[in-house]
Amino acid sequence: MNEFQVIYVPIGVPTFHLESAQVAFEASIETIREYEPNAIVPDQMLLSIDSLKAFMQGKNPDLIILQNITFANSAYATEVLKTLHAPVLLWTLAEPVIDGGRLRLNSLTGAFSAGFAYRAMRKDRLHYVYGGPEEENVKSTLSAAIEAARVKHRLRTTKLAMIGHTPEGFGFGRALDLDMASTFGVTLLAIESRELTKKAREFSHDDIHEEFKLAHHRMVDLDKTKEQNRIDFIKLFKAYKEYVENHHIDAIASRCWPDFFTDYGTPVCGVLGMLNDQNIAAACEADAYGALSMFIGQQLTKEPTYLGDPVSLDKTENTITFWHCGTSACSLARTDTGALTGVHPNRKIGPTMEFGLRPTKKATIFRIGRLPSGEFRFFLSAGEILDKPKQFLGTSMVVRVNHPVEPMITTLVKEGWEPHFAVLYDDVIKPLSMLAEMLNIDVVKY
Repeated sequence: MNEFQVIYVPIGVPTFHLESAQVAFEASIETIREYEPNAIVPDQMLLSIDSLKAFMQGKNPDLIILQNITFANSAYATEVLKTLHAPVLLWTLAEPVIDGGRLRLNSLTGAFSAGFAYRAMRKDRLHYVYGGPEEENVKSTLSAAIEAARVKHRLRTTKLAMIGHTPEGFGFGRALDLDMASTFGVTLLAIESRELTKKAREFSHDDIHEEFKLAHHRMVDLDKTKEQNRIDFIKLFKAYKEYVENHHIDAIASRCWPDFFTDYGTPVCGVLGMLNDQNIAAACEADAYGALSMFIGQQLTKEPTYLGDPVSLDKTENTITFWHCGTSACSLARTDTGALTGVHPNRKIGPTMEFGLRPTKKATIFRIGRLPSGEFRFFLSAGEILDKPKQFLGTSMVVRVNHPVEPMITTLVKEGWEPHFAVLYDDVIKPLSMLAEMLNIDVVKY
């Protein structure tokens, strides 16, 4: 896999005010390099088809920032679209001066020419921004486009493992390898959960020394778990960890109930929590698209994400409570409790994670949904994780959303969204929206 590349393509013609264009050219490079220091940029503005062709020769970018440094007719954009095959952010510069005199850049008319060519030649979606290099909207759009393209590039080397099958009635998490590959570029692997429990049983006490220290360091009150369950949990953690490391796995969707209670005798919840804590996106109930949602969120926020069921709403506070049996990353625990451990609320076997999650002013609710037709969609909603203690046995968080919560939940239920949602510790609505466009996926945004 080639390294991630962003290319800046400033097109124009030499008959406009080149002093103004040069100032914009230099400022644009400076702004782009704030977000991608290794961006490929030309030594000078590309003011002829020949100079454009020469600059693009041999390039294979993951994002094209196509800018009308001045007006350029559609032949310029046509050449770019013929030569380079990547998402395009079309950038129009504002006129530097409006004084009744000369039109200095005419960038906007050039953008119409480029947009016309794009619509005729491409089926994917064009990204667009208008403004000068110093404007916040331009900066935030550049940043989001670069981050989205970076994630799209990363997905092409991502390996997601299905460990066991989805339980009966939980088919919403089931994935096909061809769907994963064709839509997201992700490689889907599969292994039976019994292979990992068999491996776990084969470990001796000496084999799990490092995992024993790590688990006791990260999990509060783990020593209060029944000794046999505690040892079996650490063995299972080692089995999962070695499988992930040996096969270069980035995310897992693991079967959990009933097998780990009835066959192995110890839940996998704590194992998934520990993996999440090590930035391996780990979803329970074998929810592959939940795991992929977590992984993408993790790439954008640079920290673990939480996967939970929406189990309660409060119309007065305009909140949704997200909960699950106990798989959250230890690092997401409230600081006043730490990553407490306990027993599964239904089966009464431990260890599971038992805590409320820490608050944050900026959060994103995210889900990759799959329609019965096989098409995908993104659900996105910005919110705030409130400073609330654990709401139910297991792990939980309370998220205040920006739209009226009851009609929002009603719409989600009626439109058939899956019952697992990833909650991310930052507002990453913009890059997620742009990623969806790059993947040709529709967005439902609240």
